[in-house]
Amino acid sequence: QAQLVESGGGLVQPGGSLRLSCTASGSIFRGNVMAWYRQGPGEVREFVASVSPRGATTYTPAVKGRFTIARDNSKNTVDLQMNRLKPEDTGDYYCNRFDLRWREYSTWGQGTQVTVFS
Repeated sequence: QAQLVESGGGLVQPGGSLRLSCTASGSIFRGNVMAWYRQGPGEVREFVASVSPRGATTYTPAVKGRFTIARDNSKNTVDLQMNRLKPEDTGDYYCNRFDLRWREYSTWGQGTQVTVFS
């Protein structure tokens, strides 16, 4: 059964750090590009970062240089280290595989909430 479990969110002040973790079932993880997405209050879900099975990474410009995505292929996990957090990083964060049709995916985890407050 396809499954995604995210954790690690919380409350943090601007400039702080959080590390998000995601465990995915093998059917979602193995051989696929994995990504983190986020959905801010009243906004649509957006792509944040992705990592290929061999470790090649891509970031949306708003987080480049502050966030680092990494995966552990032996554990089916993908992490997102978030540094120098800003209030605009606030939202629910989700992981999933990535391809150009990601907006059509029906299987998502419960997400983990990140709140950056002054």
